[in-house]
Amino acid sequence: MQRIRILYSKKEPIQFTGALDMQKIWERTFRRAKAPLAYSQGFHPQPKLNMACPLPLGFTSDYEILDAWLDVENTDLSAVALALQQAAPAGIGIESISPVELSSPSVQAISLAANYQVTSFDEQIIIEPSLIEEKILHPTSIPRERRGKSYDLKPLIQSIDLHPQSDGKGYQLDMRLSAREGATGRPEEVILALGLNPFDFLYHRVMLHFSTPVMS
Repeated sequence: MQRIRILYSKKEPIQFTGALDMQKIWERTFRRAKAPLAYSQGFHPQPKLNMACPLPLGFTSDYEILDAWLDVENTDLSAVALALQQAAPAGIGIESISPVELSSPSVQAISLAANYQVTSFDEQIIIEPSLIEEKILHPTSIPRERRGKSYDLKPLIQSIDLHPQSDGKGYQLDMRLSAREGATGRPEEVILALGLNPFDFLYHRVMLHFSTPVMS
């Protein structure tokens, strides 16, 4: 068996495809590419695929990580990358593939943080630096509730910066949020904490950070 790690992007054509459906898309992509994906044992075999920090519905990303186990050893990874890209649906761009030791920890277990770019649909929405100072930076805690559970958003925000968008229309929020198991910050929750409507914004992930290097 061989374990490989895929760095890929997820763009607009599949931004509204959820994590479970992405698992199915990758299984079909491996099948179409004739790549020998390994499956679990038992009555209901499941493909041996593992995603790092599954992307929320509606988000796009430049930096997604997928681990896959193949039923072969020493595969030509450049050939696998080409076959997968040809078989992948529109919206998935394979950036690189690296071999991974079978005994290495899961990418989810070593994830630390994620960087997001958040931009508004409407250039009339103006976010003043004073609003970020008042709602995010100054408070010692930011109580939030998600799925019926209360938590403090403040320690999950590692950094937040406001910049004019490159086209000069409106502003862009750059956030680095915790992405650890059991302690994950979500950018739409930051927007809610600012008193804004999260549906007025686009969310794009630009980087994931890990405790050890994940790509060779």
